Amino acid sequence: MKKRSVVCLTVSERAVLTDLIAAGTTPARTQSHARILLKADQGPAGPSWTDARIAAALEVGARTVARVRVRWVDHGLEDALHRRRPRRVYRRTLDGTAEAHLIALACAARPAGKQRWSVRTLAAKLVEAEVVTSIGRETVRTTLKKTCSSRG
Repeated sequence: MKKRSVVCLTVSERAVLTDLIAAGTTPARTQSHARILLKADQGPAGPSWTDARIAAALEVGARTVARVRVRWVDHGLEDALHRRRPRRVYRRTLDGTAEAHLIALACAARPAGKQRWSVRTLAAKLVEAEVVTSIGRETVRTTLKKTCSSRG
């Protein structure tokens, strides 16, 4: 079966990859991807190994080899070497005003019959005060941890 993503590196690209591996200062994944590209090179200076041979020699999956080749062909050298940043955007549950309300509530007098505020009680009070429609205890915990640890 003929490969759709054929890697043919230029002399300068081979030099960049060789220098990157020789320096040894980049993350292991980046070095592994550089080695994959060098072994998969089907140009005049390349060894043009098969995916199975590359996977066995570098102790990675054959699917990883194929993915690196495809990313090199579709997006170029930099994208094939480095990990892609996540594209998703997380919507914040607590904005600045709600966060300030949570901190003020946590610093207020403790509830009757309790020694301290619990994270669940704080979450319930935020919903009760209609600051937010719903909130998880983990969001309350991480917000307080972030805020309290920065105060020193």
